[in-house]
Amino acid sequence: MQPTVRLVCIDVDGTLVGTGGAVNERVWVAVQKARVAGIAVAVCSGRPGFGVTRALAARVDPTGWHCFQNGASVVHLGTGQSRSATLPPNAIAMLVDRARRVGRPLELYSDDEYVTESDAEILRRHAGFLGVPFAPRGYETLRGAVVRGQWLLTHDEAPAVLAEPHPELEVSPSLAPAMPDGVFVNLTRAGVDKGYAVRIIAAECGVKLEDVMYVGDGFNDTPAMRIVGHPVAMGNAEEVARELASRSVGTVDDGGLADALELALDGAR
Repeated sequence: MQPTVRLVCIDVDGTLVGTGGAVNERVWVAVQKARVAGIAVAVCSGRPGFGVTRALAARVDPTGWHCFQNGASVVHLGTGQSRSATLPPNAIAMLVDRARRVGRPLELYSDDEYVTESDAEILRRHAGFLGVPFAPRGYETLRGAVVRGQWLLTHDEAPAVLAEPHPELEVSPSLAPAMPDGVFVNLTRAGVDKGYAVRIIAAECGVKLEDVMYVGDGFNDTPAMRIVGHPVAMGNAEEVARELASRSVGTVDDGGLADALELALDGAR
């Protein structure tokens, strides 16, 4: 007998979205089939819940729960209900001071917008990647509570920054096929990660964690992969994600996520 899957949580970059920001059309067909079969499907992304990413989540399920900001924002698109986990004031002050002192590209996010003071080219490209205007301004002008910070780094810079102390914060690096030269270092409140968000979504959907499939490709997916009954790694996944997976599927550009959803459907039939 096939195991039951009642909820599938899907990473975005490297899982749903591949090279050039494209989604394989097989994936959209499989998402629809899963939902028709009664399986809930939720985006679980390090990206913010606005711009291009919100449109992707709405196409996955316009009336369901989704995770953004690496777990800091858990939002129901149908009602607007949010389970935001805000950053401690001391941590925000530390990040802003460090960014200003060393000239390091930093973004701060609320549920609905983000701000950066830097005009670094990597930040300009990231704004286009998110589908939002690029307009640097003071960190203090951000509207709403700060739920996440993010360093944008080159691969050479990342090891040293990851080794720095970040008190009161969860530090989680991630990659994106559409920006292969960059490393995104997500900074959320301690204890807040994708695993934290998947627990909330599963509870809201009335689903046991053993009946949840999580499909991902990177380090920031591992907290969720560790707690679900069905962790699945993409063919392009980092080694740390592959080691945790019970199954592997094709690469993002080959539509591997569609194969994962078919596995979930096998358990629903």
